[in-house]
Amino acid sequence: MTPPHLTAASDASPDAYRRASFWLDDLAASGIDDLRARRALTTDARFDVCLIGGGLTALWTAYSLAKADSTLRIAVVERDIAGFGASGRNGGWCSALFPQSAEAIEREHGFDQAVAMRRAMVDTVDEVGRAAALEGIDCDFERGGTLVFARSDAHREVAKAEVAEARRFDVDRLEYWDERVVGRRFGVTGADGRVPAATFDPACARVHPAKLVRGLARVVEELGVALFERTEVLDWSAGRVRFRATDAEREGTVWARHVIVATEGYGAQLPRVRRRILPLYSLMIATEPLSDEVWDEIGIDHGQTFSDYRHLLIYGQRTADNRFAFGGRGAGYHWGSALDPSFERVDRVFGHLHQALRELFPAIGDARVTHRWGGPLGVARDWNATVSYNPKTGVGLAGGYVGDGLSTTNLAGRTLADLVLGVESELTGLPWVNHRSPLWEPEPLRFVGANLGIIGMQFADVEERLTGRRSLAARAVSRLTGH
Repeated sequence: MTPPHLTAASDASPDAYRRASFWLDDLAASGIDDLRARRALTTDARFDVCLIGGGLTALWTAYSLAKADSTLRIAVVERDIAGFGASGRNGGWCSALFPQSAEAIEREHGFDQAVAMRRAMVDTVDEVGRAAALEGIDCDFERGGTLVFARSDAHREVAKAEVAEARRFDVDRLEYWDERVVGRRFGVTGADGRVPAATFDPACARVHPAKLVRGLARVVEELGVALFERTEVLDWSAGRVRFRATDAEREGTVWARHVIVATEGYGAQLPRVRRRILPLYSLMIATEPLSDEVWDEIGIDHGQTFSDYRHLLIYGQRTADNRFAFGGRGAGYHWGSALDPSFERVDRVFGHLHQALRELFPAIGDARVTHRWGGPLGVARDWNATVSYNPKTGVGLAGGYVGDGLSTTNLAGRTLADLVLGVESELTGLPWVNHRSPLWEPEPLRFVGANLGIIGMQFADVEERLTGRRSLAARAVSRLTGH
């Protein structure tokens, strides 16, 4: 029997999948996608490549492989439906952000490798847009850049340091906008009562993530990839994947020369992942559509995403239909890396997000929140994402994106395709390739440490508001993450 924590959603109806996020609900409500599950795999089968997980990492890998070699027999095996996980729930930032800073990469791999990683991430933003346009995936892709508001003196200090650091690597075109520029363009408030400053990074696009992932699923099927939904992977080894259709009792086996694991935060409950990844919940809200007059006062344009320099991360975008989609951290880590739908809805965090949004942009007034949702993202022990492949066993994996996965999954997919096909390229020489993070500590150390980290970030924000200086608590926590 399958342990309860590995079972798929008990209600496999399209309405149940709609409730997973605003993005999936919007697909169904607009008639773009009815979210009905594709057929499950119910018999033993043989493929050249078997990808575990139906999110963007697996789909971009399948896409890249199918484009490179149309003779490959490729299968994608997903427990629920494609895009049910983080790929259909995230903030819609197609950005050049990477979990490890360029400075941290430089310390471990040298300046040239840090520059190469940054350049690859910046190029990936445009690559996602190019591929979406080529394949007719209308995912509201619009490259408007990211604004990060510096709402206090401590934040301004960090913003200026980031711009100086970006100039040193000479890849990111990060700009510092002072209070005069921000005051002319945006209706945003400062935490200290003054007009904020901001940084602007052009290397980011606004995306509707569910349109992207569900559209990509359609494209890979058209390329001949077999996509099985409602099919739960129980375990794998070299050349072999053990599975069970969620509506059947019989187990089956996929035999494949290449097995690629792409489960992100959900993988923490699988025997061969366990302490390699920590699932951390991020929650989001969406408002009702706002009028053009309100948006003119706010100043956020279509295509722009935004955040600020607080330590307990927030992130947002203006959707194509003029809503705010706004999210952030603050939900706790659960003992034993537990995953449960109840963890996706925490009233305290939703309230914090709504309050934070109103504090940032008072012009929204009493705009109604129409959607609340969340889901787990994957965190490696050293906060360093990886794309890895062992040519001897044929087993590969990618993940640990720490919420920066919408674009990074595309880079992972292209890189995995080269690794599987034995192609040496600029991508396979990047410093995250075959990076191996240390394991997370066993319980109770993992539970205590992860939640103390969250509390530490909350305390750091309070500390900076009270002192007006950069937080000592934040520095202590950053040493644990390698930043």
